[in-house]
Amino acid sequence: MNAASFYAKAPRHLVAVDCIIFGFDEGKLKLLVIKRKVAPMAGEWSLVGGFVQPEESTDDAAARVLKLTTGLDDIYMDQLHCYGDVNRDSGARVISVTYYALIRIKDHDKPLAQEHGAHWLELENMPELIFDHKKMIEDALVKLRDNAQFHPIGFELLPQKFTLSQLRSLYEEIYGRTLDKRNFRKKILSLDVMEKLEEKDKTSSKKGAHLYRFDPEKYEQLKKKGLVFEI
Repeated sequence: MNAASFYAKAPRHLVAVDCIIFGFDEGKLKLLVIKRKVAPMAGEWSLVGGFVQPEESTDDAAARVLKLTTGLDDIYMDQLHCYGDVNRDSGARVISVTYYALIRIKDHDKPLAQEHGAHWLELENMPELIFDHKKMIEDALVKLRDNAQFHPIGFELLPQKFTLSQLRSLYEEIYGRTLDKRNFRKKILSLDVMEKLEEKDKTSSKKGAHLYRFDPEKYEQLKKKGLVFEI
């Protein structure tokens, strides 16, 4: 059998990308989800996704979907898993490759997101979603927790300038548990990957709390020393 015949007789499947888009706002970990516009299950909550086009890689397709929905590019994105159960999509035989992304909510194009029917919902109050999207979120959260423990990806969710309380609150949301304030402060400062600024956040008190900024160069120095970012 020649190559043309071999490929011509092969079954055809649809390939999609689904994006689990995390954000952090008002002390809560949130997800960007949409109301599905097409049947089956039109009007139900869904992850942001789309089909891979003939000229695209799955990475390119995921980046396009994220850009179309948020207006952002060059953001943190990581491939998660392939979901290929035969009956996972009631509309057709669809294989989905998932990606999770981390964005700063205040940076995204709010009108563009609204145009696509996208909403930021708290992770802990997530409604029922279509197909196997709940499983996708659960898997993404596991990977986020694993990666956040040893890599400084959590800073992708924070403003450029943040307080230690905001940083601790973020990691408490990611890990789903309370962190000791004193131990967390001691640990994160010992890593020496942040720059302490003269500015203060005075929204919570007159005295205010010092603002910090993540320093990529200091993180690179940490790696060169053979040390590990661990929280």
